[in-house]
Amino acid sequence: MQGFLQGKKGLIVGVANDQSIASGCAMVAKEQGARLALTYLSDKAKPHVDPVAEACEAELLMPLDVTDDAQMDAVFDRIKAEWGELDFLIHSIAFCPKQDLHGRVTDCSRDGFTQAMDISVHSFTRMARRAEPLMRNGGSLLTVSYYGAEKVVDHYNVMGPVKAALESVSRYMAAELGPKGIRVNAISPGPLMTRAASGIEKFDALVDEAQTRAPLRRLVTIQEVGQVAACLLSPQGSAITGNVSYVDGGYHIMS
Repeated sequence: MQGFLQGKKGLIVGVANDQSIASGCAMVAKEQGARLALTYLSDKAKPHVDPVAEACEAELLMPLDVTDDAQMDAVFDRIKAEWGELDFLIHSIAFCPKQDLHGRVTDCSRDGFTQAMDISVHSFTRMARRAEPLMRNGGSLLTVSYYGAEKVVDHYNVMGPVKAALESVSRYMAAELGPKGIRVNAISPGPLMTRAASGIEKFDALVDEAQTRAPLRRLVTIQEVGQVAACLLSPQGSAITGNVSYVDGGYHIMS
């Protein structure tokens, strides 16, 4: 099936480079006919996002540090001015200070925990609140989780509780926004060699285990994640909300 996002207007937050999950989602969304707006974290990050924006013919490319409310307001104001509406939003960002990410959950600092929750979780609610009035005819919100939200994964540490909170937030927003025709879902990819993942200690061992134990005996690709994301964002997923969809080669079913 082709074009099932034809004409849909979507904002994708979290493109770091052409290997990021958000990049895979952007490319598939474009292939399916979506009109896209992308963001970049900073002037330093922009050169790595520019090629993705060009490849997916993004109509809008805007700076966004999610800790800056003024920048977030500017992004949604620009979308309102240029498009007048929004059909979907992809939130694919997470952060935790390295010293807390590499330590025990028991030892996580208050500041580190607060920052991880703010950037990785509460930013999704802030975006949803701004997107809601632009989704007058319904829409779809999507965030990115990981298996460490459900089970203890070695070295994932505090990001496990953070992703668990993200999944719970998604369910509550699905219940609250459902009467307006706005669906909220999460996708949970298997380990991918992204820039964000490189911050996880001993990530190579996690990748090796996934390749060995997943039923498909391989890693997934950012394109495969993008294909599932596009389905959830589109009318093809019109009855799906409040779900966590695993895209991990079946790894999550193994004991």
